[in-house]
Amino acid sequence: MLDKRLVQEGRSVWGLLLLTVGMGMGIALLAVAQAWFLSRVVAGVFLEGATLSTVWNSLVLILGLIILRAVLQWVSELSAHEAASRVKSSLRQRLMSHIVSLGPMYARGERTGELITTVVDGIEALEEYFTKYLPQLLLAAGIPLLILGFVFPLDWQSGIILFLTGPLIPFFMILIGKLAEKKSQHQFQSLSWMSAHFLDVLQGMTTLKVFGRAQDQTRVIERISDSFRKATLSVLRIAFLSALVLEFLATMSTALVAVTIGLRLVYGTFSFSAGLFLLLLAPEFYTPLRTLGLNFHAGLSGANAAGRIFEILDLPLTSSVDVGEDLEDDHVLATAFQISFQHVSLTYQPGEKPALNRVNLALKFGEKVALVGPSGAGKTSLAQLLLRFIEPTAGEIFVNDRLLKTISPKNWRQQIAYVPQSPYLFAGSIAENIHFGRPSATSAEVESAAQEASAHEFILKLPNGYQTFLGEGGTRLSGGQAQRIAIARAILKDAPVLILDEATSNLDPESEHVVQQALKRLIQGKTVLVIAHRLSTVRQADRILVMEQGKIVEQGKHEELMREQGLYYRMVTEYRGDSQ
Repeated sequence: MLDKRLVQEGRSVWGLLLLTVGMGMGIALLAVAQAWFLSRVVAGVFLEGATLSTVWNSLVLILGLIILRAVLQWVSELSAHEAASRVKSSLRQRLMSHIVSLGPMYARGERTGELITTVVDGIEALEEYFTKYLPQLLLAAGIPLLILGFVFPLDWQSGIILFLTGPLIPFFMILIGKLAEKKSQHQFQSLSWMSAHFLDVLQGMTTLKVFGRAQDQTRVIERISDSFRKATLSVLRIAFLSALVLEFLATMSTALVAVTIGLRLVYGTFSFSAGLFLLLLAPEFYTPLRTLGLNFHAGLSGANAAGRIFEILDLPLTSSVDVGEDLEDDHVLATAFQISFQHVSLTYQPGEKPALNRVNLALKFGEKVALVGPSGAGKTSLAQLLLRFIEPTAGEIFVNDRLLKTISPKNWRQQIAYVPQSPYLFAGSIAENIHFGRPSATSAEVESAAQEASAHEFILKLPNGYQTFLGEGGTRLSGGQAQRIAIARAILKDAPVLILDEATSNLDPESEHVVQQALKRLIQGKTVLVIAHRLSTVRQADRILVMEQGKIVEQGKHEELMREQGLYYRMVTEYRGDSQ
């Protein structure tokens, strides 16, 4: 199973792979020399009456050849593992970079556990492909030809037998491999499904417990695990079958050579030392072919894993930037800029109803704009476009007079701070989580940001203060505390554009009040886009945009919209105490 894409990946380490193959060829040459000296010693001792002293030098030389073969084998394995490590490291880095470039919209559409399996186990499956299968593929072609070069001058009959029986091993290897290919693919898919489901269960443990479905999922995992077990055993059965067939063919072929040589020795038409030399070489002729057959399933596993890896790498990125254009970004973004949406439409999947439909919007520098509307109106989609996580299906977004898509996403996102409804806190200390806003910030700047976010007091009450370790997702903190950490992160970044995506919708009144005070300090002097369900939080906005079915249907200040008695008025009156 020679995968062209994997071979291309190996170009960067061809030197190490060629060293591995070269060491293998050297081992084969030493094996020939060892067989030659051993046959001469045995013939001398048993037929010519040679003593230990006369063959001592030859025995020492044979011992030296054995030690040298071991050294070459060690170098070969070392270089092969180094090559595999470099390829895996490079591929894993590229894969993660590509997933990050694809953005959160892609990640949300995939099962996290399956992606983890691909990035971790999938790339690890390439280890044996580069250490065993790929070098052995070259050795399986080179070593038999090398040995035939020594056999034919001594005995053409044995050479013909080796030449005709040798191809039978790769033929049956390919035949059995075709049978194993689909089963190997099914095994990798089963592993991915099991990993994805197991991660879902772990992340949803609270929900499963509350609804009494934990035992059901235990049985589901048991069933999926059993499916993976069966898939693995199917692959192993074929691997063992191939090993049996290849060993049988190699043994029978060696026996055929031995019989022909034995008959000629009986009739005295062939010398004993030459016959023993050929008998010792016959197993060496078939060994690389047998080894290739045994490693064929490693090649299948690597190729199947690579299929999923390259499937992700081949996904097109939503935006591309010419290298030369990056140089202008700082100049464009250093001045006060206006963001303009012109006839922007967005459809997530072909044939679906548009999430945004010909939206026109202008955000002036320093303006506070609020987005309101029923769920599914397109508020978050608009924010995702502004964050460059997705690109519009139609229309354009401009920064001043320049297309946003011509500015590198990295440089553009440096201008934006984002506080989502449910901020994600990474497993690490509180200080490390705040540092995400600006990694170069000092400890004093981190504490200052926490103070402005009203987080400093509760942080000091934690066991280790700013060095308190948070579990995955910040599980040790309440919703309000996690939100204040996210606000501190945004304050530390101090970006000119701020997006607040329902930042207080899940908080209790007391936490909301504290967070609102922190947000008031955060939005000073910034262009702010607020997405809110609680309409009481948007009254002070410079402009309120009301969205419905992907369109902006109303806009103005709170008092103006209330006088119009349109959708905004109806939404406000639905909230108790918000009828004024």
